[in-house]
Amino acid sequence: MAEPQVAKTHVEVRRSARRRRMVSAYREGDKVVVLLPARMSKGEEEHWVAEMLSRLQRSETRRRSPARTSDAALLARCEELAERYLDDDAEPTSVRWVPPMRTRWASCTPAEGTIRVSERLRDVPSWVLDYVLVHELAHLRVPGHGKDFWELVHRYPKSERAMGYLEGISAAAGLGIEED
Repeated sequence: MAEPQVAKTHVEVRRSARRRRMVSAYREGDKVVVLLPARMSKGEEEHWVAEMLSRLQRSETRRRSPARTSDAALLARCEELAERYLDDDAEPTSVRWVPPMRTRWASCTPAEGTIRVSERLRDVPSWVLDYVLVHELAHLRVPGHGKDFWELVHRYPKSERAMGYLEGISAAAGLGIEED
């Protein structure tokens, strides 16, 4: 499954005379940049480009949540998070992926027990998606954004970090989505 994505990836190799041994790679837009020492041979370059693409793919796959695969997986993840962080006292009637929302990452209708999650979040790291789910689950117990609500949300240990991540995505893409 990972192979086709790697085959389609545009790779830019950047060599540096100051770089001695270290090889690294990162995504820059739709391409992967691989940083190599200038002294490496073409054969070594081919080896390291393939190796770094593989490492990057594994790293990205590990960070993605299995909940991104389906609505059922999203609901199952909500059940786990409610048990762990909300005393198992937040049971949505449905949780589903929806087309990208213009002004929100997700939304909740407490009276119906429904949660909708923007497809923009399908590829974020799992800890970011978990934060959004805990946020929406907390709305099933506390509808507004008062002190009681935020006390529930902050039971999730990476809430501040995830909020910063989402602010960064919004700012970089010019989405204008802000935390409540």
